Formats: sequence, C-alpha cells, structure tokens
Amino acid sequence: MASQQPDMKRPSNMNHDFLLKIELRSHPRWLGVLRGAMEPLMGVLGFSEEECRAIIRAVDEAVSNIMRHSYSGRLDRPIKISCRSLRRRSNVKGGQGVEFLLLDRGPAVDPTKLQCRPLDEVRCGGLGLHFIRGSMDRVEYKRTGNMNRLRLIKYARSSKQRPNP
Repeated sequence: MASQQPDMKRPSNMNHDFLLKIELRSHPRWLGVLRGAMEPLMGVLGFSEEECRAIIRAVDEAVSNIMRHSYSGRLDRPIKISCRSLRRRSNVKGGQGVEFLLLDRGPAVDPTKLQCRPLDEVRCGGLGLHFIRGSMDRVEYKRTGNMNRLRLIKYARSSKQRPNP
C-alpha cells in the first residue's frame, strides 16, 4: 500500500482555524522564540517584508508590555498567544488578514490609562503603544473574567496598495 502524502493545500473552511498557538512564560528570553515562529507564518499569509516586520514588532511590543507592566517583571507568569488567518468581508478591498489574541492573568488594565507618550518627549522607551497602534489595523483590549485579552488585527495590503520599491 502506497503511503499518501498529506494535502498541503489549505481547505477553504480553515479561514478561522488557529494557525499558531503558543503558551510561554513571562521571561524575555522567549521573545526571540515567538518572533522566530511568526516570521515565516506572516510570509505564508501574504504579508510583505515590511508588513511582516511591523506585525512582529507590534506583537513583540505587546508581549513585552505584558511582561513588564501586567506581570511587573515576574519571569514565571503565563502568556497565551494565538494566531489565526482572517478574510475581509467581500465588500471591502484587500483579502488576507491575521488576528492575534494575547491573554494574560495580570491585574485588570484601565484602557483609559493606555496612553502613548508624546513623540516629542525624547527619552528611552515608552514607544511600544505607538508601534502597536501604528502597525495594526485594529487594537482591542477587553477584560474577560480574570484574563486580560488583547486582540490585534492586520490585513495585508493588496499589490495596488503597496508602495513601489
């Protein structure tokens, strides 16, 4: 009996299936592992190199903020990250998108206090929210039970929308 090769084509019913799920501890050493897992996946989903870098930077900043602010630098707290592909509605230009859900068990966050620092204030750090909001199409924070839930969405620009190299 000949062995069958798995069909590597993505079935159309997988539009909302998770492509990647990672649970890591709140130690900064795991950020490189997360970035390494995301890079090839964003390329497969059709994002340009520039978009890949922006998405990875936004997710990296969001996870870093969880480590630093939600968990106050504790190195052993759980962070769950899931990624799934999205399709825009047919009446909207563009197509492939990606959604990241980041979950942590830190204290509740007051969304009104999630303010970007002024860009003209010259000092190290504090630009993570600028990177996140500037890179993603949607950024949503919600508290569900004892979990903080950050939802990040980015849609690939169509080739007509991409700047010329």
